[in-house]
Amino acid sequence: MIGRILGIGGLGAIGAPFFAILAILAMWGFASIENDPLLLVVEFNRISEMPVLVAIPLFTLAGYLLSASQAPIRLVRLANASVGWMPGGFAIMAILACSIFTVLTGASGVTIVALGAVLLPALRHGQYDDKFSLGLLTTSGSLGMLFAPALPLIIYGVVAQQLNTTPAVEMQDLFIAGLLPGILMIVALSVYSIWKAPKTHKTTRFDVRELLGAMKDSWSELPLPVVVLIGVLSGAVPPSEIAALTAAYVIVVYLFIRREIKFSELPTIVRDAMMLIGAIFVILGMSLALTNYFITEDIPSKLFAAVKTHVDSKITFLMILNIFLLVFGMLLEGIPAIVILTPLLLPIAIGYGIHPVHFGIMFVANLQIGLFLPPVGMNLFIASMRFNESILRLVRACIPFFLILFACVLVITYVPALSLAFID
Repeated sequence: MIGRILGIGGLGAIGAPFFAILAILAMWGFASIENDPLLLVVEFNRISEMPVLVAIPLFTLAGYLLSASQAPIRLVRLANASVGWMPGGFAIMAILACSIFTVLTGASGVTIVALGAVLLPALRHGQYDDKFSLGLLTTSGSLGMLFAPALPLIIYGVVAQQLNTTPAVEMQDLFIAGLLPGILMIVALSVYSIWKAPKTHKTTRFDVRELLGAMKDSWSELPLPVVVLIGVLSGAVPPSEIAALTAAYVIVVYLFIRREIKFSELPTIVRDAMMLIGAIFVILGMSLALTNYFITEDIPSKLFAAVKTHVDSKITFLMILNIFLLVFGMLLEGIPAIVILTPLLLPIAIGYGIHPVHFGIMFVANLQIGLFLPPVGMNLFIASMRFNESILRLVRACIPFFLILFACVLVITYVPALSLAFID
């Protein structure tokens, strides 16, 4: 067994695809309990029976189309007209623009690529120094992951539902639960930005005509978050139908009405979006097979019993859990971390009396921070390429923002009412 574990670890060390490692683990598990390893195919096929997964490629396609249009520029103008007149207005504008765009696209890396070239000069114009500006944009690229229809929340909900927890994890509850924690993070960074505003910082004069003009110019973007939020939070429309409506709306508006995307560009955009979705679905399918093995062998219960012998306090467990998730988030990108850790950690958390929806918000909040932490934080590398800066400089620039967001994570962790306030 030790040899097999070392062999699988060696595959990971030499860069084997993550889905392949999951598949090997699942097949090894099935074989160890004398089940046909080909059950992996049956388990993989289960993703075709989950209607909610239809929402993922549709939302992702809509996000890629938005990033290829002029929507980022219009959103920055709208945010600037709304809050640019406030102390620290340029920084708050950047935070809001990044958050909104991450919500619309579902991908933090896309936000940095799409908005970075616009927001960095804007922050410099507001006389913020480069260290603050780079740190703000690198960290703000992950804001919005707690708001509907963020992909990490959907993936967590899909995996958690396979565990048949009590209480059950409903997708609508996850979307509602992420609202206040997400707002907390935005407000915390905004307050820090106001405090760090240069004494001679510039602001834009509040101009009602400019605000109305920016809103008029953003007529195609403004309805999207409103419709999506109302739809998913009300529960009246399934996420898959909202996603289909969103994708159709974006295609019609940006290809036929605004004509900001050429038909010749569409195949490339669709290909890039579906390559991402294909990777997510392959990983998810393999993880479902591994989850089935975990459940069959009652591994989560055994893990809980082992942890319980060493950690009696719920408070202590939560602190250990935060540190573990933060470290794991540094080493593995968000979605793979969700699909492999949720089946193992969620039953343990429930054993300590933690609501599964609250656990999901904690989980995503921690992984959101991990996106800009070394050694493999994805946003660090994207920001490094986008701004032509060294990784080391970006890490140093992100330190104060990490401390603020980690403090928010602790509040989210130890004040479950923040996540569960509107959950029945």
